[in-house]
Amino acid sequence: MSAKTGERGMTIRNLHHAIDPKSLAVIGASSRQGSLGRVVIDNVRGMGFEGEIWPVNPKYSEVAGLRCYARVTDIPGVPDLAVIITPPHTIPGLIRDLGERGTRAAVVITAGLSKENGLRQAMLNAAKPKLFRIIGPNTVGLIVPSAKLNASFAHLQPQAGDIALLSQSGAIATSLIDWAADNNVGFSQIISLGDMADVDAADCLDLLAGDPKTRAIIMYLEAVPNPRKFLSAARAAARLKPVVAIKSGRHAEAAKAAATHTGALSGADRVVDAALRRAGVLRIESLGELFNATETIGRFAPLRRARAAIVTNGGGAGVLAVDRLMDFDCELAELSVETIRALDQVLPANWSRANPVDVIGDASPERYRAATEIVARDPAADILIVMNCPTGLASPLHAARAVASLSQSGTIAGKPVLTCWLGSRTAREGRQALQEAKLASYDTPADVALAASYIANWSRAQESLVRVPPSRAGDETLHDSETVKAIFQRVASEGRRMLNEPEAKAVIAAYGIATPTTLVAASPEETEEAAAELLASSARIVVKLVAKAVSHKSDVGGVVLDIATAAAAREAAETIAARLKAHDPSAAIEGFAVQPMIERRRAWELILGTNRDPVFGPIILFGSGGVSVEVVADTAVALPPLDNVLAGDLIDRTRIGRLLAGFRDQPGAHRPAILSALCALSQMIVDFPAIVSMDINPLLADEDGAIALDARIEIDPEAATVPGPNSDLAIRPYPAGWERDVIVGERAYHIRPIKPSDAGLYPTFFARTAADDIRLRFLAPRKSFPHQMLVRLTQIDYEREMAFIALEREGGDLAGIARLYADPDHETAEYGLLVRTDLQGHGLGWALLAHLRDYAAADGLKCIEGIMLSENSKMLRMCREFGFSIRQHPSDPRLQVASLDLNSDSADG
Repeated sequence: MSAKTGERGMTIRNLHHAIDPKSLAVIGASSRQGSLGRVVIDNVRGMGFEGEIWPVNPKYSEVAGLRCYARVTDIPGVPDLAVIITPPHTIPGLIRDLGERGTRAAVVITAGLSKENGLRQAMLNAAKPKLFRIIGPNTVGLIVPSAKLNASFAHLQPQAGDIALLSQSGAIATSLIDWAADNNVGFSQIISLGDMADVDAADCLDLLAGDPKTRAIIMYLEAVPNPRKFLSAARAAARLKPVVAIKSGRHAEAAKAAATHTGALSGADRVVDAALRRAGVLRIESLGELFNATETIGRFAPLRRARAAIVTNGGGAGVLAVDRLMDFDCELAELSVETIRALDQVLPANWSRANPVDVIGDASPERYRAATEIVARDPAADILIVMNCPTGLASPLHAARAVASLSQSGTIAGKPVLTCWLGSRTAREGRQALQEAKLASYDTPADVALAASYIANWSRAQESLVRVPPSRAGDETLHDSETVKAIFQRVASEGRRMLNEPEAKAVIAAYGIATPTTLVAASPEETEEAAAELLASSARIVVKLVAKAVSHKSDVGGVVLDIATAAAAREAAETIAARLKAHDPSAAIEGFAVQPMIERRRAWELILGTNRDPVFGPIILFGSGGVSVEVVADTAVALPPLDNVLAGDLIDRTRIGRLLAGFRDQPGAHRPAILSALCALSQMIVDFPAIVSMDINPLLADEDGAIALDARIEIDPEAATVPGPNSDLAIRPYPAGWERDVIVGERAYHIRPIKPSDAGLYPTFFARTAADDIRLRFLAPRKSFPHQMLVRLTQIDYEREMAFIALEREGGDLAGIARLYADPDHETAEYGLLVRTDLQGHGLGWALLAHLRDYAAADGLKCIEGIMLSENSKMLRMCREFGFSIRQHPSDPRLQVASLDLNSDSADG
C-alpha cells in the first residue's frame, strides 16, 4: 500500500522553476549603459545561461544581441522564470500576465512595493491563484552557478561550489560574493531574499535542505517574520547539513515596561540565540567568521562533549589558546593518569605534565608524533589542537609532516584535529603539508580556539535539535491542571491580570514545585494569630505584603524577615502598611502573607521565569536570583518545551550553574529538583496559553532539594479558558496525546508520533518489506535508504509534517508508517502510507489512515490527498472504501490522485 509523500517540503512548491529554469524572461532589460536592466541582462548572458532568454521592453527591438519583446504576451514561449526590473506600479499586472502564460516563479528586483501603497498586496493577489512564487521584491537577485544562472545585479560572477548563501541584505550578499572571489570559495546558490513578500528564509531552507549540490548553508538575517515556520525549516535543514547564521541587531533594546524580572532580563537577542541553538544552527557574530565557521563544522560530526587537548612546542602559545578557549566557554580536557605516564616516557623531564602538553621547543618530529598520538587516545580529549612555534632547534615542516602522518581524513584516533603553525615564512610549508593531509589549519592561537568553539557550540546545538519534549512531560500526578485552571479563571473573573502571592504559589505548587506553608491574614491582628500558629513549629517567620498594585514587594519595604514572636509579626504588618501608604497612598492592601522563615545557609538563590518574546513567543529564563538578580545579570534563556536534557543545558549556560555542581567543601545542589522545577514551568507554559509572565524568585536550592520562596504570575484574562497546548510556542511539543493502542485482527499495536530515535527501526522494517511495495510507496524502485534520508524521515518537528508509526506490542518492531505534509496555507496535506509486507491485508493500513485523518481534522486541515501509481490497486481500493474521491493526475497518466474532504460526511470513515 502506498501513496506518495512529496520528497520536498510543501512550502517549496514551484520554486524549482526559479533555481533550475530552462527559459528566462528579463522584463525591463535595457541597452542603456549603467541601467539596472543592462546590468541584469549582461549578468544573465555573462554566466552563460543555456536556456532561452527573452528580453521584454517596449523601448527596444533588440537587447544584448537578443530579440526584445514589447509585452509578456508577445513572448513566443512560456518562461520558467521571470526577472522583473520595471516600475513598481507595473508589477501586479506583469505577475498576472505571466501566471496566465504558465510561468510560476519570478525574481522581482524592483523596490517600492509596500503595504502602504497597496502594491505589495496587489502583487500577492495576482500570484495566489496560480501558486506563483516571488523572490523579493527589492532584491539583488538570484544566482545559481551550477545552472549558469545569474539573475541579479551583483558586480561579479561567483564560481560554482557547495555552499548556499541566503541573505536578507543585498549589500551583505554582494560583499560576501566579493570576499568569496578573493578566497576561492564557490556557491551552490545565492538568494537575496529582499522584502520576502512571498518566498522567505524558511522556504529557501526547505529548498536547500534537499539540494544535493549544497553541502552547507550560510545565512545573514535581519528579522524572522514567521518564527514557527522559520524554526521548522531550520530544524529540518540543520539535521541534514551544517547551517551557520549571522543575525544582526544584537543590541536591540529590551522591553522597558516588563512586569517581571524575567521580562527585563530576557532580551530579544538572547532569545534569537536560544532559538537558533534549538534549531541546530551555529550562530556567529561577524561576516569574517562566516566561511571559516562553515568550513570547520563541515569537516566533522557533532560531538557529545567538546573538551580540548592541546599539544604545543611553545608554552606561551598554549596559554594564549587556553585564554581564548575560556573566553568562548570551551572546556579543557583533564588528562588521565595513564596519559601522563605515557607522555613521561616520550617527553623530556621538564615537560608541562598537564594540558596544554608542552613538548618543549626542541621537539623532534618523532616527539611530536608520539605526544600527539598519546593525547589523541585519551578518553577525555574530544578535540585535539596541535600547535607549533618556529624555533632554531627544529623544523616546522618536519613537525607538520609527523602530525600529518597520523591523519585519517582530518582526524586522529577518530577525533577532530585543529592545527596552528604560527609565523609566516617558516610556517607556510608546514601549513601546506597539514592541509594536504586534510587537517584544518589556522594562523593564530585565537583562530584555532575560535574554531574549537564553533565545534563545541554547533555540537551543543545539534544535541538540542534532536530533543523532542512531549506535550505532557514528567510525572503527570504532579501536575494538577484543574487547580491552576480554577485559579486563573477566578482571577480573570475579577478583571485582574496579576495573581497575588498566595495564588501564584498555589499555581506552582500544583505542578510539583515546593513552596513554604503560607497563611494569608487580612489585618495586622490576624497576622499575629497566623504567626502564633506557624511559630508553634518554626523558629522564625516572614511577613509579606499582599497587594495587587505592587509588582515587587521589596521595592516598597513589603517584606520583613526573621520574626521570632507573634507580637513582632503584628508590628511588621503595621510597618509594611505604613511604608506602602507613604510610597503610594492610593494602593490598597489585600492582606499579609505569613510563612516560615526558610533558612538554608548553604543554598543558592535562583530565578526561574517566563515571558513572551514579541517574535518567538514564550521563553524560559534561569539563573542567579534574589533581590540583586538584575544587577548580577547571570541568566540564560531557552525556548519551551523543555525536557531534562534541555533544562540541564539551560542551567549549564549560567555562571551559577557551575557553582551548583559543588566546589571545595561546598556540596552541590540537588540538580534533579532544579530540573524538575524547570520542566514543571515548561509544562505550565504548554498547558496554559493564558500565562503572560512568571517569576519564581528566589528558588532556594541546596543538597536537600529546592523550594520557591516567592512567585509572581501575570495572565491574559481573555485566554483564561483557552485550552493547551499553547499555540504561541515557537517549537511544537511532541504530541503525546496522539498515542493509541489498537487491536487489528489478533495483533496488538501501539500507534504514536515518530521520534528521532526511530531511525534505528527502519533498516529491519525495509528488509521485511517487499521491493514492489517500496516501489509503489516511493513511485520508483529503491535499493537503499541512506542514513541522511532516514534522519530526514524520523526527525520532524510536528509543525508542517506529521508521521505516525505502528509498533508491534510484542517485540516493538516497526509495522507501518503514515505520513502527512501540509501545504503553506495549512489547508491541504499530502499523505503517505506503508505497511510491512507480512502484515498487509489485516486492517493495519486502515487503522493508520484513520488515525492520520483524525489528526489532520483536529489540526485544522480541510483536505488530505495522496498521489499513487494507477497500478496500485490495493491502495486505490482502500481509498475508495474509506471515502476518498479518485481522479487521474492532470499531468501524468500513470498516476491517480485520491482526495478526502475532511469537512464532508465521507470523512467520518
